[in-house]
Amino acid sequence: MADTTRDIWNDNDGEEEKKPRRKLRGFLLFLLTLVAVLGVVMFAAYRDGTGFDVLRRYLNYGGAEKAGSEAVYNFDASSSNRFAVLGDRLVVLSDTRLRVLNASGGEVWSTAVSMTAPALESGGGKAVAYDVGGTALYVVDQNGEVFSLTATEEEPLISASLNEEGWLAVTAKMKGYKGCVRVYDSDMEEVFRFRSSRRFLTDAWVAGKGEALAAVTLGQENGTFVSNVVLYRLTEEEPYGNYDITDGLVADIGWVDGKFAAVSDTSLTFAGIKGELEGSFGYKGAHLREYDLHGDGFAAVLLNRYQSGSVGRLVTVGADGTELGSLEVSEEVQDISAAGRYLAVLYLDRLVIYNQALETYASLKGTESARGVLMRTDGSALLLSSESAKLFLP
Repeated sequence: MADTTRDIWNDNDGEEEKKPRRKLRGFLLFLLTLVAVLGVVMFAAYRDGTGFDVLRRYLNYGGAEKAGSEAVYNFDASSSNRFAVLGDRLVVLSDTRLRVLNASGGEVWSTAVSMTAPALESGGGKAVAYDVGGTALYVVDQNGEVFSLTATEEEPLISASLNEEGWLAVTAKMKGYKGCVRVYDSDMEEVFRFRSSRRFLTDAWVAGKGEALAAVTLGQENGTFVSNVVLYRLTEEEPYGNYDITDGLVADIGWVDGKFAAVSDTSLTFAGIKGELEGSFGYKGAHLREYDLHGDGFAAVLLNRYQSGSVGRLVTVGADGTELGSLEVSEEVQDISAAGRYLAVLYLDRLVIYNQALETYASLKGTESARGVLMRTDGSALLLSSESAKLFLP
């Protein structure tokens, strides 16, 4: 018969039972810590969305070095350099070369170009490089060229834009007309073209996946130049609507929070897809120095009190014309850049990243060598110097 008695004098007092309990206790502490951290992140994300961006940056970059360390991207120095961000890649355009660089600074693709006035715009995971008043245009994605065209010298390029869906609008001169706009879908197939007989064309923008086209025209009324925005459906040759930009000439048109956003020398004007005016923001006599329409639900303008100098205001504006944030500026601003929920402002000696209410989100001192900045949607920024770009992670 088996001995079922227990020797209390030689018992191990439950030591074998305590080991799994200690392991369980350690796991529970780790789990509680993780829940607490995630709770903080989720609270921040719920409050202003930045918590998700912190997590994105950590997952994407981990312990990546901040600006001031070894350069992330290197390129040839040129006063004509233009830059665009495509994910973690950098597009660099000069008057002689167009390049796509990867996150390690290596060249993914490049081609020789010859441009007198190089311009570079991005949208929908692509960038369009073109020569204002010239004949060359290229569209690239993260891996290189996806489309190109060559205009004639008699019908040079005026402007080009890419929307958030990757649709391209190209404005150019045309013989016998005041201008022409060609629209290409995200596969770079031409889907629409119109010619203007009455007014000169200066710019154009496609809404969404071809829902509408807004074309900026320039004409004269009572001896004064005026801007008008004409709206087209891509299935019809005749416009279905238009609206005037009063007391100003349009310098650019884009898309902010589901509305056409026109930047003039006197105001920001927002209109719905049917052409109804939704709001405007006047500069009240101040002089427009810088602007950016790439914020998530906001536009940003830097207004100078005088034509020269650095005294003025930095303002973020919602798509209804409401002022979201305002900041008095009394020092030199070298560059501004908006992306996602952030606005980066490069001063002479520091970089400051603000939210749309112009509250400070992050800052970096000692940026005297930087000449420009590119904000990224995850809250990180690229500081641009004459020969390199460095990553700043808040």
